[in-house]
Amino acid sequence: MRHCHEGLYDLRERISVLALTHRLPIIAYVPEFTDVGALMSYGPPRRAMYRRTADYVKKILAGAKPADLPVEQPTQMELSINLKTAKTLGILIPEGMLARADRVIE
Repeated sequence: MRHCHEGLYDLRERISVLALTHRLPIIAYVPEFTDVGALMSYGPPRRAMYRRTADYVKKILAGAKPADLPVEQPTQMELSINLKTAKTLGILIPEGMLARADRVIE
């Protein structure tokens, strides 16, 4: 049974299995998707996002007005590539891209 609080992250394994079943490559926003079969991901590390969120909560609880807080862009991005998925899908990942990857799942 699905719950209304389930998001893309919670369904990452199911999404990845369905995509592989239909031979569709997935490029996701967090590395945990590549752990369960997505072809690749590119985005900020989740822990860093959680830390920044906690900083904002702390400021708001200390009395800051949310509208006065600046919007921030991530300062770190991670590239994760799943070579098992690439092989299954018949996709050749260029060596230059593999060299730039923060994580390669073989």
